[in-house]
Amino acid sequence: MSDCCSSTGCGTSHRKKRHCPANGREYPEVSVRTISHHILGAWEWPFSATHYYFCDDPQCEVKYFGDDGSVILKSQLRTSAGIKAGANEDLLCYCYGISKEDFHRNPATREFVIAQTKAGLCSCKTSNPSGRCCLKDFPKS
Repeated sequence: MSDCCSSTGCGTSHRKKRHCPANGREYPEVSVRTISHHILGAWEWPFSATHYYFCDDPQCEVKYFGDDGSVILKSQLRTSAGIKAGANEDLLCYCYGISKEDFHRNPATREFVIAQTKAGLCSCKTSNPSGRCCLKDFPKS
């Protein structure tokens, strides 16, 4: 009897990173749940890919791309990604609305976010366009 559902069986593994079709760089996977919180008219989007990826290159117009060749452009989103835009008013923390400017005025905002994260009160998986923890976007102290 074969072990079809072992970690190497069934062909269920997929690439956790893929190359952006626009700039050719490799980027990490992001959930459809995350994308659906940021895309304009989520109810109209077909979500045709099996897996999606987040491009954080500020020069690239592609924000998300699927393993089926589909792309979602910055212009198709209702939120902006702070790390993609590069302005001081852009958000570092989407959970609490902390901008780069807020952080520069009061670096303690980072400690606040750390405390909220430790308490399980953040919502990075849906609030942050990358689907990842906002703390990585704060400048290093």
